Amino acid sequence: MSEVTLANLLDDAALFSFEHQLRLADVVGDRPWSVDLRAGRFTFTGDQPIECTAVHLLGSAAPGPQSWLWSWGNPAGYPDTVTGLASSARDFGIHYRISELADVEVPFAALPGAPTVAEGAVNTFMDACKAVSGRWTAYNGPVGGGTRAAFLIEHPSFQLPAPTAPRLARVLQQGLTQFPLTDHRRALHAYANHRGLGITWSPDHSRSTVTTTGFTAELTFDELARTKSIDIQMG
Repeated sequence: MSEVTLANLLDDAALFSFEHQLRLADVVGDRPWSVDLRAGRFTFTGDQPIECTAVHLLGSAAPGPQSWLWSWGNPAGYPDTVTGLASSARDFGIHYRISELADVEVPFAALPGAPTVAEGAVNTFMDACKAVSGRWTAYNGPVGGGTRAAFLIEHPSFQLPAPTAPRLARVLQQGLTQFPLTDHRRALHAYANHRGLGITWSPDHSRSTVTTTGFTAELTFDELARTKSIDIQMG
């Protein structure tokens, strides 16, 4: 079994997380949102409101101190019903000695890629918590003064439909060429497993074939596990 690290969690989550965020955009569009943490309520408002069946506050990232603060350590004292998932991530971090999950406040500079903006830091923690919790839809919300809050949200309409060739092509092409992955092969393998896709590897793991109905992708990788080429056939 490979070592459990923050980088590995982010690779494991990256592509499946991305597809869920595409799905969220499909469902909610540009609807405004509101949240009542005391009541445990998160709603996309507008003409056809969508009230989430559950909301989990992970924490917030502030541009002033350039740091992330976990919800379980926030002096505002949010209820356990909305911070429980973040507390589970803390326990996971303590068990596997991942300080970014275990420490109540984390400087942006300590994160992979050392993001300088709050939105980038929030995305890191959302993906890590997705990998730990198995809940895959997140919302990165502005809460004033440049601070961003991270939520994991649940609703039946956010579940992924059966895979389609155009969506798979976008996830692979955009995810493997634009995201700051550590190990592209690991990210691809994790996504195929999450999505129930067929995946085979050459003996030296320099080539991979991903298949499902109406879709085949041939991928090659260099010696540093970075994607060299993606050849997608749909039909």
